[in-house]
Amino acid sequence: MRLPAPLTALFPGAPRCLELEVATVAELMDRLDARWPGMRDRLCDTTPAVRRHINVFVAGRRARLDTALPPGSDVFIITAISGG
Repeated sequence: MRLPAPLTALFPGAPRCLELEVATVAELMDRLDARWPGMRDRLCDTTPAVRRHINVFVAGRRARLDTALPPGSDVFIITAISGG
C-alpha cells in the first residue's frame, strides 16, 4: 500500500510504501493505527467511514472500509485536493 506524503510527515517512521496482510480496508486502518497511533483518526471519521477528503483505491477502484483486499492488492491512500 502507499500512503500520501502529508500523512507520513505527521507520523515519524511511517514509510510511504508498506506491505501488510489484511482482509479489508477497515483492518488495514486498524493495523496502521496499531503501528502509528492516531493515524486511523486522520483517515476515518466516527461513523465509521473513510473521511471525505481521503480517497482509498484498491486495484484502481475507490474503496470503503468494508472493501475486501485480496492477496496482492494494490492499495493507494490519497488526500483530496480542492480549490477554485
